[in-house]
Amino acid sequence: MAGNPLDPLQALSAALAVPADSKEQAELLAALRESLEAHPSPIPILCTTLIRTVSGAGESLLKRWVLDLLHFAICRSSLSLEVRSQLATQSVDTLASLLNDPSVRTVKVVIQCLTTVYPLLFRTLCSNRTQRQQWDLLSQCKTRILDLARSPTTNTGVKLSAIKFVQKVILLQTRGISDPRLQNKNDPNIANVPVDHPFIVASALEAEGMKLLESVITMLYTSQDPGILTAIVNSWSTLIKQRSSLVHLVVSSLTSWTPVSLAGQPASAIKSVEKSIRILLVHISRGPHGSTFGAQINEALAVQAQRMERASAEEKARKAAVAAAATEATRKRPPPAVPLEDQTDPKRLKAEVDSAAANSAAFLAAFDFTTLPIGLVTDLIVANLQAFSEPALMNLVQSYRQSRSLPPVPPAKPPQPPDSVARTEGTPVSDTLAGAETVKEEPVDPLKMDIDEEEVEYEPDKLNLELSGEEATANEEIVPVDIPDDLPFDLSDFKLPSPKDLSTDERIALMRGATIRIWDGAEDLQHTTSAGSSQTASDMWMLLIVRMITRAVVLPDPSGSTKDETESSDAADKQLTALYSRQDALRQTLCEYIMDDFPARLRLAITWMNEEWYNDRIRSAADPNWRPNYESWLKQLVSTYQTILEGKVDGKPDSKDKAFSRFLLDLPDVPSDVLDMLRELSVEADKMHVGFTTLRDLVLERPSLRAEALRVLLDLTTHPDSVTRRAAINTVRRWVPGAEPLDSMIRDFALQILRRLQKRPPQESKAGNGQANGEAEDDNMEDGQLPPEELIQTPYLSDDIQLPAEKSHVLQHVELLFAMSVKIPEFLDEIFVSYSQMDVSVQEAIQDLITALVKSLGSNNGKLLTLMRTCPPGSESLALRVLTIFTEHGRPSAQLVALVKGLISERDLDARFLIPIIAEMDKGDILRYLPRVVSILNGQPEPKNLVRSVFSSVVTTPPQTFGSVTSNLPRVRQSELLTPAELMVLLHEAEKEIGLKSAIEAIGICFSMTDVFRSEILAVVMQQIVDEPVLPVLFLRTVIQAVTTYKSLVPFVSTTLLSRLITKKIWQNPHLWEGFIRCAKVIAPASFGALLQLPKEQLRELVDKQPSLKSGLRDYVTKKAGNKARVAGFLDIFGDDDNMPSSASSPATPVDVAMAATPA
Repeated sequence: MAGNPLDPLQALSAALAVPADSKEQAELLAALRESLEAHPSPIPILCTTLIRTVSGAGESLLKRWVLDLLHFAICRSSLSLEVRSQLATQSVDTLASLLNDPSVRTVKVVIQCLTTVYPLLFRTLCSNRTQRQQWDLLSQCKTRILDLARSPTTNTGVKLSAIKFVQKVILLQTRGISDPRLQNKNDPNIANVPVDHPFIVASALEAEGMKLLESVITMLYTSQDPGILTAIVNSWSTLIKQRSSLVHLVVSSLTSWTPVSLAGQPASAIKSVEKSIRILLVHISRGPHGSTFGAQINEALAVQAQRMERASAEEKARKAAVAAAATEATRKRPPPAVPLEDQTDPKRLKAEVDSAAANSAAFLAAFDFTTLPIGLVTDLIVANLQAFSEPALMNLVQSYRQSRSLPPVPPAKPPQPPDSVARTEGTPVSDTLAGAETVKEEPVDPLKMDIDEEEVEYEPDKLNLELSGEEATANEEIVPVDIPDDLPFDLSDFKLPSPKDLSTDERIALMRGATIRIWDGAEDLQHTTSAGSSQTASDMWMLLIVRMITRAVVLPDPSGSTKDETESSDAADKQLTALYSRQDALRQTLCEYIMDDFPARLRLAITWMNEEWYNDRIRSAADPNWRPNYESWLKQLVSTYQTILEGKVDGKPDSKDKAFSRFLLDLPDVPSDVLDMLRELSVEADKMHVGFTTLRDLVLERPSLRAEALRVLLDLTTHPDSVTRRAAINTVRRWVPGAEPLDSMIRDFALQILRRLQKRPPQESKAGNGQANGEAEDDNMEDGQLPPEELIQTPYLSDDIQLPAEKSHVLQHVELLFAMSVKIPEFLDEIFVSYSQMDVSVQEAIQDLITALVKSLGSNNGKLLTLMRTCPPGSESLALRVLTIFTEHGRPSAQLVALVKGLISERDLDARFLIPIIAEMDKGDILRYLPRVVSILNGQPEPKNLVRSVFSSVVTTPPQTFGSVTSNLPRVRQSELLTPAELMVLLHEAEKEIGLKSAIEAIGICFSMTDVFRSEILAVVMQQIVDEPVLPVLFLRTVIQAVTTYKSLVPFVSTTLLSRLITKKIWQNPHLWEGFIRCAKVIAPASFGALLQLPKEQLRELVDKQPSLKSGLRDYVTKKAGNKARVAGFLDIFGDDDNMPSSASSPATPVDVAMAATPA
């Protein structure tokens, strides 16, 4: 079906064409469902169409099928999150109406659907602020389900579904992980709700979630339904995994729980709840919170174990009392309480009996025995069996078998009396049986008997006879004889005969045979072992086979040889080599057996390695020449396991298989080679789960190996591969803060790795300088630097970082510290201090890498704001980077603006600190600080773009586009913006503070903003500046640039501006006078009328400096033909000689203009 999907529309039409609720319709719908599960893409269309038909419809097969399909699509299908969310949106109306459906099954399925719909729609509505009606409907559904969960009359199945819905609401309405890098998109919570959301109030939802959690805890203590309690406990595993802040509340609730509310419930039901709580507590103790709550959990588990033992003993006593009472009732059955007059009428008696039997049969046929507790059913069965004698019970069985035409049961043989009865006090067996009361023996399962060690009789001879089938013969041989009283029985000098001396081949064959028998019988041992016993039969076999291999070794003793020493030594060596070869062959057999199914034979492997280790110790103490076996065979097991991992078909081990981890945890000693192997496994993507899980468990549960295992994990936090490095970081950072001594070790490592990025002191030879040179080197080191020999080293970092540093290499050093800084902001102090001692290339990499950390902490983080205000000398660029990150995607807060303003006033910081916040200042502050921002211009593109963005953010647009928003940060108070004219005037007035070159570049930026600085704006600027008592140096340069850009300004400049400058005696300022002359030349001949207003001396100087103007002025004066005396005077100045140097007639270039306007 999966390979050949059905046409959903055709299949559905066929199902609707057959009679409703028929078997044929059920088969067609089942086939369609199977096809849709394999190919779910058509499900959304079908559900959207069919869901509307089930609302208000009666109970039918099609209605159940549609609801089940919707439940599969939303909750369990492989459809994408977006498709499931859209399907939830389209079906929530129908689901809300079906909550009041009279069918219990329908209500239960609807609640299960809403358990998934609620988080899906919550995630959607957090970003969609217009669907208020849908949120109200969802809230109504939540209220209805909560009422069902609280109501004592709700059906048990519906109530269990409602409890699961409540747990999902609690999970959603509590805060998850605040770090955006660690947030799971499949874990929506109130942290996703925007602060200004119009209808989802995060604080109200959080308060409701905590109240629901309190109500669930109250239900845990008060509910009398074991099923509900088990559902509550089982749902908390997800809560403690995703909401670490609630773990303490869950642990406190579980450790304080007692089965008081379950009084009167069957013991099996109470035991089930106890086991669920115990499993969850053990799970918590083995997780990341185990170190915090371990002592509390262990104490609670001990109290619970005692409570469960008492309950078990009481239950056994109760069952024994019930059995005894039933037996006693059978023996002392009262006579029938039927009046004599009733007994005399057999017809009436028969009629009453038949009527009662008919009523009883009718009642039992309609009674649902599944509603009875299991314990009660068991007690009733035992009591009814005991109510009949054995012959009566056998007669009933025979009658039943005859009515069913079954062969009769062969008669059972009478039980034989035990030997102890037959031999009591020499009394004949027949007399004993005749005088004793017949006692019925109950069959007992020997595997379920609780036998203490003192009660076990160790009789190997008798056991051997029973196993060999010779027990009857042996019993026959035991014939009482007349034994003389004076026969001596002194056994003080008795000695057992020595065992049979076996040859070497016989010994090997015997041990191999025993090993093979144990191997072949392993499956049988698993089935015949009592589950509750602490020491199973397989444990005894394991210990036996391991000790046969490890301890049953006798080394040859060469001292007793009569040959010469050389021959004796050679013979002993050969014997020793042969002995080791035989033992190694046995060990190899055991190793192959274990590795054939390592997870199932884990206990055997642990037992073997512990025996090898202990045997090596005792043998080495007795014989210094003993060859140790523990480490070599441990390496063999480990290498074989690694080979098995590499040979897996899918290439990946089972993520839930922790056999290898448990194996290493139970070893008496773990060599360094094994840790190296774990390091290798951790760097392979398909096997890293095994490596990291084992190393984590060694750190937590093996204090003697904690330092070595933790160091391997810490080394891996600097691995060049990002997957391996982040897996190691996620493993170790769960122990920070609080898990001592791991916390301190991880902090020290992270800080030492950070210090590797600092500048190193120069490496000077100490050979000829002695100690004095070392002291001088220490004196020359800067603060925060470490001597080279004290710097930590890992296998994945080079001895010295190569400069200029690459960002990936820097990330290897700082990623662990950045990850921990989210929980411990105090690490930011170390980062800023070390930053000042780093190379420029390393600092640039740090500025880029710290972006994610700063964003996760947020602009309201107190530690970051404090560091920006008190950053150490040399770390100002990092503080600037933090400020830039805060403001690159939003407006800075008032607190941040005030902080930077105070910082600028207190410290001489780079003007770049002002750029992110200057748009939020008032006009006075803008006029005050803008010159410092403009002063960063140095001809490079980056500062030029920054200043351009600042101009766009602080300057209002011209009136034609008034009210439009610029491409930069929007401002609310337009009155606080500068007008274009104010900005241009400010650049001229502050030219000395800014610097002439930077001011020229800033004015050029203004001219490039043609949509803002148009001709009319520039005219206003020139008019305003010319009226100033002291003209700026760059004024005439700006005038020349204006008339060059906008020719429409030439009349204004020639008629108004130049005349105004002449009245201000512009020639008295040499720099401005030079600019005046060049401006007159640029706009000539329009400037001739104004030039004639100059005094003759200045006019003569002007034409001497610009001879090219003479002819034009002469023609202009001649054409005017005014006062002849005045004209003659002008012609005297301009002269008649037209022979001018060719260079004088060349047009002025922009470079000449700029040089003329710029002082030397």
